[in-house]
Amino acid sequence: MQKLSSAQLLESLEWRYATKKFDPSKKIDVSTWNTLEKVLMLTPSSYGLQPWKFIIVESKELKEKLQTASWNQAQVTDCSHHVVFVIKEKMDEEHITKFIEQTAKIRGQDVSTLEGYKKMMIGDLVKGPRSEVISEWAARQAYIALGNFMTAAATLGVDTCPFEGIEPQKYDDILGLTGTGWKTVCACPAGYRAVDDKYAEALKVRFDAKDLIIHK
Repeated sequence: MQKLSSAQLLESLEWRYATKKFDPSKKIDVSTWNTLEKVLMLTPSSYGLQPWKFIIVESKELKEKLQTASWNQAQVTDCSHHVVFVIKEKMDEEHITKFIEQTAKIRGQDVSTLEGYKKMMIGDLVKGPRSEVISEWAARQAYIALGNFMTAAATLGVDTCPFEGIEPQKYDDILGLTGTGWKTVCACPAGYRAVDDKYAEALKVRFDAKDLIIHK
């Protein structure tokens, strides 16, 4: 595996910022976008259960509708691809069974050898106390995917802006999610910064390492 150098990784993260103004004339090429979709799919999750979907919005008409549910922020309509992070509202045995079957298929295992793992997940997430807060659990998984996506995008020279300034229920209505068992958590427009976005050159503000990093 070819590795990024430490300097290259840090340079990408210093370059990254929450893009306030995208250039609507610039689109992410197919190859780069396919890579970023694969990044989303490769994101780790608790138990490996992937309690999410990623809705990729490119339609101008749909972007305009979503902008009204995004505090009217222009990034939604000006970006190349608008990614909506969606989670399962409740975990169920069907989803866990599907994951177990996929695991057995990919790893060449007899599905019966995974029965204990399956029962453990059901006991924890479907029948256990965590089932009462499972939506919060799933949301935390989605934020792992969001962070993974933004970091990977930066290494490819693609700009992003994490969005919580949205009305999730309106997103659900617009995207046809209401009543399906899936709901919007957050979103992330991606594309290329406009040359006149003044925030691109703003220095990053972070606390000193001594305030954030503890060695023991």
